[in-house]
Amino acid sequence: MTPKTRYAVLAAALLALTACGGSGDGASPDAPSSTPVVSATTPEATHTTAALSCVDQTYASLGDEARLGQLFMIALDTNAPQSALDEAVGAGLGSVIYMSGWDGMEKVRSASEHLQSLVADDGARLIIAADQEGGIVHQLRGDGFTHPPKAIDQASMSPAELTAAATGWGEEMKEAGVNLNLAPVADTVPADIGTRNEPIGKWGRQFGSDPSVVAEYVPAFLRGMQAAGVEGVVKHFPGLGRVTGNTDFTAEGIVDDVATVDDPFLEPFVAGMDAGAAMVMMSSAFYPKIDPDHQALFSRTIVTDLLREQLGWDGVVITDDVNTAALASIPVGDRATGFLGSGGDIVLNGDPAALPEMLDAVGAEAAADPDFAAQVEASVHRVLELKDRMGLLPCS
Repeated sequence: MTPKTRYAVLAAALLALTACGGSGDGASPDAPSSTPVVSATTPEATHTTAALSCVDQTYASLGDEARLGQLFMIALDTNAPQSALDEAVGAGLGSVIYMSGWDGMEKVRSASEHLQSLVADDGARLIIAADQEGGIVHQLRGDGFTHPPKAIDQASMSPAELTAAATGWGEEMKEAGVNLNLAPVADTVPADIGTRNEPIGKWGRQFGSDPSVVAEYVPAFLRGMQAAGVEGVVKHFPGLGRVTGNTDFTAEGIVDDVATVDDPFLEPFVAGMDAGAAMVMMSSAFYPKIDPDHQALFSRTIVTDLLREQLGWDGVVITDDVNTAALASIPVGDRATGFLGSGGDIVLNGDPAALPEMLDAVGAEAAADPDFAAQVEASVHRVLELKDRMGLLPCS
């Protein structure tokens, strides 16, 4: 499927959805309730724009390619040319993440300014993200950036002291044009597992082994970032603290056979959501007592029933990197459609070359399945609502 065909297919699907009341009473429960969207180029638009919210105005003005692009966050590698994502951003890619270690404020700031300059004046500006949680995970380094300590050491501060420190780290990110930190980690690592927990405990990425303690420090970190004008993400829902394998590097040892829908380890995630986290990041592990058949990011039981309905999260849900060993057996396109179908919103992929295949798959699925098309529309609205909160829409 060519890019032109891809977006023609998606346009037809979304047009059919709107015609059938996709944004009205007949919509999927996940679809937003809003004024029916009309094209900004039609005469009707001049009579309805004033009544539309900023989100609806932006949605109406975006082409189908740019709408679909809001559902992806793609990596810009530190060793790639600054222009490596120019085509994707120009076509409507919604989010970029800096990966592989970026050295120096000037390099990062220059890249951020360049990327934002590619967005049309009437378009939705980019979410630009980095992992700057501390310890081994600090993608922004060198001149102009502090190296935050690992989370287990951050927890030796008081929550108020952590908020003050995180404000300083966030100010550095803001100066570099980064507006989203993929942190803090809300996972709890039991003391009896400790460093045997490869993804978190081995590196001290957790605030502690008691979820009530972790639930104090997650909001403290978020408040500091927010004070600096940077949004935060709680991860990795519903928790990676009990597994032994790291989903980045293996498909073995990634089963948490203890977690349930009433797990006390959910408490730090709820605390982060209540503190205004911008996104919840999904785990790629298995939780058989919640859903025996699907990894968390592909589980409607976990994303929609547990996270959205039971815990009340109505904001953006993002994947961990889908370019990992834990997902290697799953076709690239299915990684995108499976996640969006579960109720998620943004697919994070460290491999830019995979974007066309994911776009093709989402467009084809939306054309074939009206319920999936409704979820795509709902997800685009959720992303735009977050961008409105971040001041990234032309009317924000």
